[in-house]
Amino acid sequence: MRTRTPLYGLLAGLLLLGAGLLPAATAAAADNGTWGVFPTPAAGAAVTDRAYFFHQGAAGTTVQDSATVLNSSDKELTFRVFATDAVNTPSGGAFGLLPVETEPKDVGAWISLPPETATTVTVPAKGRKDVPFTVRVPADASPGDHVGGIVALNTAVEGVQQDGKVQVGVRRSVGARLYFRVPGPLAPGLSVEDVTVSRSAPLVPWIGKARATVSYALVNRGNVAVEPRVAFFAEGLFGRTVLERPARELKLVLLPGRRIELSEPWPDAPQSDRVTLKVTAGASGHAELLAESGTDFVAVPWPAAGAVLVSAGAGVALWAVRRRRRTPGLPAQAERDPAPSR
Repeated sequence: MRTRTPLYGLLAGLLLLGAGLLPAATAAAADNGTWGVFPTPAAGAAVTDRAYFFHQGAAGTTVQDSATVLNSSDKELTFRVFATDAVNTPSGGAFGLLPVETEPKDVGAWISLPPETATTVTVPAKGRKDVPFTVRVPADASPGDHVGGIVALNTAVEGVQQDGKVQVGVRRSVGARLYFRVPGPLAPGLSVEDVTVSRSAPLVPWIGKARATVSYALVNRGNVAVEPRVAFFAEGLFGRTVLERPARELKLVLLPGRRIELSEPWPDAPQSDRVTLKVTAGASGHAELLAESGTDFVAVPWPAAGAVLVSAGAGVALWAVRRRRRTPGLPAQAERDPAPSR
């Protein structure tokens, strides 16, 4: 994660660094090649066997653990270590952790760290620092999954970028995920919403391929984190199958209460058809969880159709002009001969 602070020249930015940060991108993976954050290995072990923190505790209980900040570089590094909540990025659904300036409201607020972590934690070159923490589950904590993380933010400004008219200083952070489950009724929930199709077709039909993009939203309406699977099926006129993609893992974790926007390319979409599209979503480990939504659309090669209409209109106009020219004028009223005298 890159955390940015406004700079009016580099010196001004360094002075502002301790005063506050602009909202930043979400935290990166648990190791960026220079330093990492991991669950502390068991006593006597050099390497942890835990990829993330996984805990369970009833409302009102306390759980203790420890995070390790590992410095892989050749120089001493200083960090600010903090706990925060997890989010899904609205577009694409990537897992992220909130930046230091955003106050956590869920499991991140339940975590207590040693006082010095709020300022500086110094880790020697090629060394590590273990940071104990305590999770105090509130008495009114809701059942289900609560997800956050422990983040190490480098206190050094690593670069300067332009953000409009303002220069910004860049600081990186790395976070380890923390999954915490409060026992109680678990209610997985998933919905598919706002399915739309956008199309593009070649100027001359059937000379090139029509392309489309299916856009849709997934919403976790339950209290359990889920790993969605999505399938696509579309029928044209007379029940003809024009798209069939079996369920596949999206390789993301959709957190409770989160909504994400996704898209699916459709490189060989119909050029001329009336199509009914369905998007079906399920979740690994939850066979009973199934959601479906869809949309109808008419695939028309509009450039060609427009050309045909223009040509037809021009033809009708030409025909009308020619017909008018060929039609003789109305004859004058013939005079009647006088009746013969008797």
